[in-house]
Amino acid sequence: MKTLPTVVATAAMALFLLGAPRVFAQQSLNWEQVKSRFETANPALKADALGVDEMKAAETTAHLRPNPQFTLGSDGTQIAPNQGIWKPMAGTDVVSTLSYLHERDRKRELRQQSAQQATQVAASSHENLKRNLEFTLRQAFVQTLEAEAVLDVARADLGYYDKIIAISRHRFEAGDLARIDLDRIELLRVQYEVEIQTASVNLRTAKIKLQQLLNDRTPVEQFDVTGNFDFSDELQPLDVFRQIALDARPDLQAALEAAKQAETNHKLAVANGSTDPTFSAWYTWNASNNNPQANQTLGASVSIPLRIFDRNQGEKQRAQIEIGRSHELTEATRAQVFSDVDSAYAQLESSLALLQPYKTQYKTQALRVRDTVTYSYEHGGASLMDFLNAQSDYRVVQQAYLQLIGSTLNAAGQLNLAVGREVLQ
Repeated sequence: MKTLPTVVATAAMALFLLGAPRVFAQQSLNWEQVKSRFETANPALKADALGVDEMKAAETTAHLRPNPQFTLGSDGTQIAPNQGIWKPMAGTDVVSTLSYLHERDRKRELRQQSAQQATQVAASSHENLKRNLEFTLRQAFVQTLEAEAVLDVARADLGYYDKIIAISRHRFEAGDLARIDLDRIELLRVQYEVEIQTASVNLRTAKIKLQQLLNDRTPVEQFDVTGNFDFSDELQPLDVFRQIALDARPDLQAALEAAKQAETNHKLAVANGSTDPTFSAWYTWNASNNNPQANQTLGASVSIPLRIFDRNQGEKQRAQIEIGRSHELTEATRAQVFSDVDSAYAQLESSLALLQPYKTQYKTQALRVRDTVTYSYEHGGASLMDFLNAQSDYRVVQQAYLQLIGSTLNAAGQLNLAVGREVLQ
């Protein structure tokens, strides 16, 4: 049995836990998770997808048959007494007619085919919108990774510089460093603080932009991404990316499908110029017929419009011109595909060429120079100016290296955009 102090302590702990604020774990998303959330949550993408569904619904309308027409009429009603007996329906002629317009030359099938092709164009346009938005998403993702890397380097530089300040103070206390030199070293610390603050703001801004694309309302402090902020220098030949683009670019697919729809629309315009007969049948009840045994009759007719003046000539001509126009637009899109791929490929090659010496040489050299000069400065073998210059050169190389990685990853994203699908990570 629990004692009273134990019960009181347990109750106090429960109240504390209930009253304590909840701490949510920070979510860290990789690129695949970011892309998956984007595809399911981005409102612009979802709205455009509904537009494709609208086009799909239009296929049902296009395939509908004409409705039959039913007409009911009466004539000859005589409201008068007859031999002292009131018979208002004695002379009434009642006619009921049922008619139906018969469409010839596969008009309904061509309408449905055109609507289906319009849906395909809309679906390809939707994929093209997704392609462009994913490029923006990839840029925001890379920008966030770059901002995190810059912030980490800025914090590491500040920690390293704080050690130099501590060493300089020891040298000053030992009489090995002038007061003015110590003041200069301590004053330069503000630059590192400014870099950290700037990097923090840039990281927060990049996360906000990424959350906007994801339609994510998570507090920025609880939102993070993870990924390898680096890039492989292996690159396939240009012709490989050109062929992938010709097969995968959704805007080119939309142009090709629009050209097919234009040909179908021309066939439909020709079909709409043909004559559609209307078949009618009627039933008549005539109470005033002289033959009392034959006061009900049946009839049928065919109505054929005479297409003498209007044979849909203008629409036929317009549809024929649209075929040529759509083919020219397809060629223009194909030329744009080659231009986009070639430009993105050249930009990526340039970024890799600039990144390679930093990755294999400059970064290591800058670190070696900084450490060597710092060691020499600690032991009085290098001047303050030599140390500050070495530290500044190291920071410049580090920042340039991170910027080049970001530029290379963005260039890879640009090539993915030009190709039409993700071929480079």
